Amino acid sequence: MLQRKDVQVIQKGDRRVIRGWVMYDWANSVYQLTIASAIFPAYYNTVTRHGSDFTVSFFGVHVINTVLYSWAIAAAYLFVAIGSPLFSSMADYTGRRKAFMMAFTWIGAVACGSLFFFNGHNIEFGILAFTIGTIGYGGSIVFYNSFLPVIADPVDQDKISARGYSMGYFGSVLLLIFNLTMILKPGFFGIPEGSSLPARISFLTVFLWWTGFSRITFSRLPKYTLRKRMQGAAVLTNGYKELRMVFGQVRKSFRLRNFLIGFFFVMMGLLTVMFMAAIYGKKELGLEDNILIPTILFIQLVGMFGSWLFARLSGRFGNLKAFLASLILWIFICIGAYFIKDAIGFIIAAFCIGIVMGGTQSLARSTYSKMLPDTNDHTSFFSFYDVMEKLATVAGTFSFGIIEAITGSMRYSLLAICIFFMTGAFFMLLLLRRGY
Repeated sequence: MLQRKDVQVIQKGDRRVIRGWVMYDWANSVYQLTIASAIFPAYYNTVTRHGSDFTVSFFGVHVINTVLYSWAIAAAYLFVAIGSPLFSSMADYTGRRKAFMMAFTWIGAVACGSLFFFNGHNIEFGILAFTIGTIGYGGSIVFYNSFLPVIADPVDQDKISARGYSMGYFGSVLLLIFNLTMILKPGFFGIPEGSSLPARISFLTVFLWWTGFSRITFSRLPKYTLRKRMQGAAVLTNGYKELRMVFGQVRKSFRLRNFLIGFFFVMMGLLTVMFMAAIYGKKELGLEDNILIPTILFIQLVGMFGSWLFARLSGRFGNLKAFLASLILWIFICIGAYFIKDAIGFIIAAFCIGIVMGGTQSLARSTYSKMLPDTNDHTSFFSFYDVMEKLATVAGTFSFGIIEAITGSMRYSLLAICIFFMTGAFFMLLLLRRGY
């Protein structure tokens, strides 16, 4: 039984701990870039396409390949959204939130590595491995985010959050450059031209990178945090009770309520773009890998600058004004993207997306952490935040797939994403009008 004296006291502002926390962005962002954004979507679309036929059979059900892909993402994040209160409750009870974070890391990394065996003929295996990898990534973030207000003072949270995203962009870019070189110049590695091996090896590198660098994080974050005393079976339900408790506090707070509603719609748009951009370029615009993957890489490079830029803007004008500015840019990007018909247009849109993507995510996380009431119960509040984010991903990617299934085109889904950002901007304006 974990005793109170076993709980490790966390000193806010400890540079070693903060560096360890930031390194997890470096470690896990390779999933987001290689698996979710660049190489796997392009590879998936290639191996599941048969001439002009994009239909696949998934356990006997015939469905459009990209619709199945978007629904796999929705299913993964629905699982995380439903399960995270239970996981958070167990973490609170045991005081081992780091252990849960480690477990999800290994689940996600192993699943990503297993995609090496996906060749298009085993569609069920590929989709399930991708879904489990997404669950591992999303589940680990629940506990990762909850450490931010624990290890950093409010005045430093913007800077540290932005630093995390910047490290994530940089680390994932380094690995993507290696994998991109292997895909475009396989002869350098003794691999025949036209082979699928470089793409499949890239999935193994995600496993190695994610598990390898996350060891730095896990060596520096405290093994135990403050635990709560619960009675028996309450461990299984306490997370949901706490979620309801947090919901009650959010509902009474004009600031938290409106921010989280707006945040929900913003994440519906942003995370759908993040997951679907590459597969949109591959399928709707017909871009080849030698254009598509470098363009996704370009987004990450620009994203490092964008994350820094919006951190500076928030320091000068305030979080909400900087956040609102990013949403206005998103609206114009979506409108412009609807009319894109070639590679040049896609690259221009990619540059604009890179500027706002990192900044929007970083500001959302740090703004929420500043809005929290004075409490030690950070896991419950960030569990609520993450549930909102995951449900937004579910709603965004599922609606993206539904619209494509109905209309036969992914372009109309962009208009829905534009509406999501407009709705989010409306709620941020409400907060600004009240002087927040």
